[in-house]
Amino acid sequence: MTFTKPVLISGGGIASLLLASTLQRSNIPFIVFERDASPIFRAQGYRLRLSNEGLNAIEKALSPEKWQKFWDTCGKTGGVGLVNIDPITGKPLDSVSDNNPGDNKPATKPPPEMLASRDGKVVGISRGDMRKVFLEGIEDSVRWGHHVRSYELTPDGVRAVFADGSKSEEGCMLVGGEGIYSYVAKQLSGDKLKVYDLGSRGIHGQAPSTAFKGLGEGVFLLIDEKTVPSGKIFLITNVRSGDKDDPNVIFGWTMVGSPGVIQPPNNNYTLVGKPAADIAKSLTKNWHPRFKPLFDNMVESETAFWKITCSSPDGVPEWPNNPRVTVIGDAVHSMTPAGGIGANTAVRDSELLGRLLAEAGEFKEGITEAYEKEMRIYASEAVKTSFGQAHVMFGTSSELNTVIEPRDV
Repeated sequence: MTFTKPVLISGGGIASLLLASTLQRSNIPFIVFERDASPIFRAQGYRLRLSNEGLNAIEKALSPEKWQKFWDTCGKTGGVGLVNIDPITGKPLDSVSDNNPGDNKPATKPPPEMLASRDGKVVGISRGDMRKVFLEGIEDSVRWGHHVRSYELTPDGVRAVFADGSKSEEGCMLVGGEGIYSYVAKQLSGDKLKVYDLGSRGIHGQAPSTAFKGLGEGVFLLIDEKTVPSGKIFLITNVRSGDKDDPNVIFGWTMVGSPGVIQPPNNNYTLVGKPAADIAKSLTKNWHPRFKPLFDNMVESETAFWKITCSSPDGVPEWPNNPRVTVIGDAVHSMTPAGGIGANTAVRDSELLGRLLAEAGEFKEGITEAYEKEMRIYASEAVKTSFGQAHVMFGTSSELNTVIEPRDV
């Protein structure tokens, strides 16, 4: 490879770190700038379900050794579809309305999904574990505590500009992968890349796997339409049979409330731990004993609030191409948790851009243009699907009014 200047990567999330791993495999120099002080600075969120497309992208991007470690870290759950359960009664939901048995009205539930991606298994991994595997071997190229606020072009490259006004060394290009609060995306697109607040709120939680024994193996969606008269509560989790008896293994669950159901104290989404855990316990206090251990035994310190956000379902907009700067992952196409599409699309970005750089052998004009042209096609379709599924499942707003702006904390 003849890259004489490093690829600068803003953000240390899964898309950025996978891209970095891809560049390392191709001997392309890079530097990752992450605003967090360390990889354990904040809770790492819920478990990600990986599609076949996502797994294929990760396998192509990683070295065979690193891929094997990643695959071994993933959980594999039997079953190919969601089991929909009424958490009040503990019984599965079927095609007949629970409120009036025998009335032949369809129950309110999302359409069935085919979840298996490999070997008839649902493959999943937590964000924290994914980040940890991708970080291995590239730690020396990650600069913690560096928050990229903008960039400036030079005659022969680009520099990242940090929140304190200092600047990075010159790179051959800059990749913005810092999520929905991306300053790079805002600057690059001329504010065309926008992320919208869809009104729904959620809570991520974890508990020892023994707390999930009452569910059995499978992927479970709990739909509570009775606790909150003005809305619904959803909770999704998957249970791997091989780990149910090991208290040292932690499983996660993700709760979503339709607009107005879940509200962090003082609208403060930086709160983690007990405030979020207490709300989760309050909302589920009338749930069936089968599910109580998920909340009674939760690891409170890992509980966190989150907003459901999404890019416009109209698709990834176009902006004047900059040969030196582009964006990946949530920075360019934020998605809701419905269908688990967001992370799988993000890793496709990383693999595609990394492959184009490796094939070029050196920095060349046209790389970012080729990447963006292909990315817009699959990412636009993914955002549209994610937005539509969230509207059906969670009752999210279809009005795109509230824009999420970049922030420093």
